[in-house]
Amino acid sequence: DTLWDLAIAEVEKRENPDKDEVKPGEVLEKSILFMGNKNGSILTKLSYFFFREESPKPTLALEYTFGRRARRHNTPKDVAHFWELGGGTSLVELIRIPITSHNIRSFAVVLVLDLSKPNELWTTMESLLQVTRNHVKKILTKLEKTNPEVAAEIKQRMWNDLQRDHPDYALVDPFPIPLVIIGSKYDIFHEFDSERRKIISKTLRFVSHYYGASLVFTSKSEALLLKARALINHLAFGYDKSKSVSVDPSKPLFIPAGLDSMSQIGPPPASDSDLGKMRVNTPLELWKKVFEKTFPPKNFCDLQDTKDPAQDTQYAEYEVDAMRAQKNQ
Repeated sequence: DTLWDLAIAEVEKRENPDKDEVKPGEVLEKSILFMGNKNGSILTKLSYFFFREESPKPTLALEYTFGRRARRHNTPKDVAHFWELGGGTSLVELIRIPITSHNIRSFAVVLVLDLSKPNELWTTMESLLQVTRNHVKKILTKLEKTNPEVAAEIKQRMWNDLQRDHPDYALVDPFPIPLVIIGSKYDIFHEFDSERRKIISKTLRFVSHYYGASLVFTSKSEALLLKARALINHLAFGYDKSKSVSVDPSKPLFIPAGLDSMSQIGPPPASDSDLGKMRVNTPLELWKKVFEKTFPPKNFCDLQDTKDPAQDTQYAEYEVDAMRAQKNQ
């Protein structure tokens, strides 16, 4: 290659950061972790994603499946690894199993929040994202010592969806790996009164924009599931990201990362006097206080899973159960 060829290739790479460099015959591997509310039927979303007809059982702890797609005819199929964390916030420490320093470059997170349970929404979201972010930061800290180029690439990629000339460039704090927030059970949420819907929608728009995440509302409607599927396809197989946007609070939200703004979202839904009384350090804390004033959070212990999986018949194993009974006796 001449110097000009190299320069052209470098410019194309910078202008299309989402396009992975794929050599002929090379197989791309991506990983996605699904997590969210307890009994949030995340696996149902995966089943729809694969268009299977089976009725999935709730995930107990950490489940794995995979999907394969070919980019072109007669080419090797790319692989997407799908992990699902069950139990809501009770087993969040298990995220250390799928997210490692070996796959961090190609990892993404999908957070599924139950719109029909707004009193659990912020606690679930905050707990899961905080633990995930801390774990990813530890991996990046280690990579800075062992492989600084990869660490720098991941940190740079955090900002890919937000151009430097975006008015909110200095106001956001992107999640260290790609993030999609899915608001499930929109059909139930749609029955809420308009004021409650407005508060939830604006809050999730702010959180998504603040973290540099995509936001989509879904239900069992095939049309809404297809929109969520498009975002997952983008994360899993590098398909082109949709540029369409829906920010109307009376309709299901669909906002790809980087296409919203603080000016469009507006201030937190509270009076100026109430906002003035709130002592906070960050915009995120302000939105949290406003949100929880309308939707008081459930106690953290209420979100834990109290059922004993050892008593579940679907996990029965005669030899193991016999030894357990003997030990108990």
